[in-house]
Amino acid sequence: DTFYITPEILMRTHTSPNQARAMEAPDFSKGPLKMISPGRVYRRDTDDATHSHQFHQVEGLVIDKHVTMADLKGTLEMVAANLFGDEFDVRLRPSYFPFTEPSVAADITCFNCMGKGCAVCKNTGWIEVL
Repeated sequence: DTFYITPEILMRTHTSPNQARAMEAPDFSKGPLKMISPGRVYRRDTDDATHSHQFHQVEGLVIDKHVTMADLKGTLEMVAANLFGDEFDVRLRPSYFPFTEPSVAADITCFNCMGKGCAVCKNTGWIEVL
């Protein structure tokens, strides 16, 4: 997936290094570690209706006791409602990503057909957003 300009120049493929930096020396006596890492990233993807070689990525990290996948889903539902509107549902699908555990992909209701199925969502009714 890497996008090299020259053998020495690599475009940023993800924002994960910011999470690693945040975890180097957190002071948990001041509370849990919570951070987001937004940024423009580049991948060697072929542009189509749902993919681009350049896009904005937002990664989030929370380290605390008793944090669950329900917290993640609630956060994603709130973000989706604020970004796209209340009429869009969010679904989480188990998925494999070599750098996270557990891992899920998240979809929202297709903006083009509102879940009925169309060419944009490949007749699934869903658009993957993360």
